[in-house]
Amino acid sequence: MSHNFDNVINHQNTNSLKHDCAQLRGKPEGLLPMWVADMDFAAPPEVLSVMEQTARHGVFGYAEPMEGYYAAVSNWFGSRVHYHAEAADILPGPGVVFALVQCIRALTEPGETVLLQTPVYAPLFSIIKNNDRRLVTNPLIHEAGSYRIDFDDFEQKIRENSVKLFILVNPHNPVGRVFTRTELEQMNEICLRHDVLVVSDEIHCDFVWPGHEHICFGRINEKAIITTAPTKTFNIAGLQIANTLVKDPALRTLLKNETQKSGYENYSRFGIAACQAAYEAGGEWLIALNEYLFDNICYVRDFLAERLPNIRLAAPEGTYLMWLDFSAYGLSSDELNRRMVEKARLWLTSGHVFGDGGASFMRLNIACPRATLEEGLRRLERGFAIKHLPPPPLHAKL
Repeated sequence: MSHNFDNVINHQNTNSLKHDCAQLRGKPEGLLPMWVADMDFAAPPEVLSVMEQTARHGVFGYAEPMEGYYAAVSNWFGSRVHYHAEAADILPGPGVVFALVQCIRALTEPGETVLLQTPVYAPLFSIIKNNDRRLVTNPLIHEAGSYRIDFDDFEQKIRENSVKLFILVNPHNPVGRVFTRTELEQMNEICLRHDVLVVSDEIHCDFVWPGHEHICFGRINEKAIITTAPTKTFNIAGLQIANTLVKDPALRTLLKNETQKSGYENYSRFGIAACQAAYEAGGEWLIALNEYLFDNICYVRDFLAERLPNIRLAAPEGTYLMWLDFSAYGLSSDELNRRMVEKARLWLTSGHVFGDGGASFMRLNIACPRATLEEGLRRLERGFAIKHLPPPPLHAKL
């Protein structure tokens, strides 16, 4: 089947956070939005078909995932990342951030410490602090356009702060790392040595680029909790559906009890239908999507190298989020943001919100039609070019 990812969809007046909420977010109108981590593509036809059937049924009462749902989730992760979860191991919910909050509340006490590796997905800071837990960071080391883990600091922070919970983000948002088995095993050994529970946010696991492999942390440590969702993969975030994979019965009971305390007990009928359809029939669409996204990544890399060499791209290993280094311009975070808005007329995610080491960076979402990407890069050039050079080839490869 042919999939047309070049189709530019009009997102205006759809209550889109990315496209309709500039003023609500303190931005001027007229910016090209390439910030929040959803895609500008329609969901797979198989998902749209099931959604249409669900809508035509006309009854939208309370819903509960059934056997087919759990089988679809289990088969997807078993076949793609070789992590085999039984139906009893799968806890559905409205989103990964919600699941992470339940983990924090169920597995730690107020005042206890949670570890993050920065720069990292910004909402993690607030959900730790707003639940009266103490945040400790293990900053990733930025070298030669890539990032590595400071294992000495990782263990020291755990030991000195009596860390109870480590939230791993893999593939990593925003720096794009896909951690190797060796790295995962070394983190696991340290966590086991100090009795630290691991929750692994793997929502981007379906976006891993050639030369890299996503290894589910559950294959390293069966007691680890894995938070997942089809929402990034199939662009259905608005349907509010995610899954937490928990093999340890005692931990699973703690999480179920915490979710009951929150009052959440009913699932989205559309979310259930979309998730099951995506995992049962969306594989071919995802293959085509990843080919398109990889071409977009290559285009960004070549455009920057040839026309904006002072903007350095962190080596993309996973996700559709490009981590751009503007440190060569010598701008403060506020100056960088102002120039991005006023001169480039672009809306990217400011790197400072991701914590340690993010102040001179911006996060660019390339999950959009090529025409949108080209326009975004032209705007970036208008705002940050030193000199004008001819455009890069359209089909370069990494």
